[in-house]
Amino acid sequence: VKIPKNFVCEHCFGAFRSSYHLKRHILIHTGEKPFECDICDMRFIQKYHLERHKRVHSGEQPYQCERCHQCFSRTDRLLRHKRMC
Repeated sequence: VKIPKNFVCEHCFGAFRSSYHLKRHILIHTGEKPFECDICDMRFIQKYHLERHKRVHSGEQPYQCERCHQCFSRTDRLLRHKRMC
């Protein structure tokens, strides 16, 4: 069952399934970045991106390759590594 995309962006006419996703998308057009790093002042559209960025400062690397045990701060970097490991 497909969920209708009833929420349409007035800037680019992209369609979304919820008002939340539309509001998040509109930030791309407005340039607003409401989430700010308290260490280096970088700003982000999404809270998740800020949380991921904070690992740069903390050195946290919670994602580990099960083959070679190398650790990564981001899941996308672990997945890229796994293709070559």
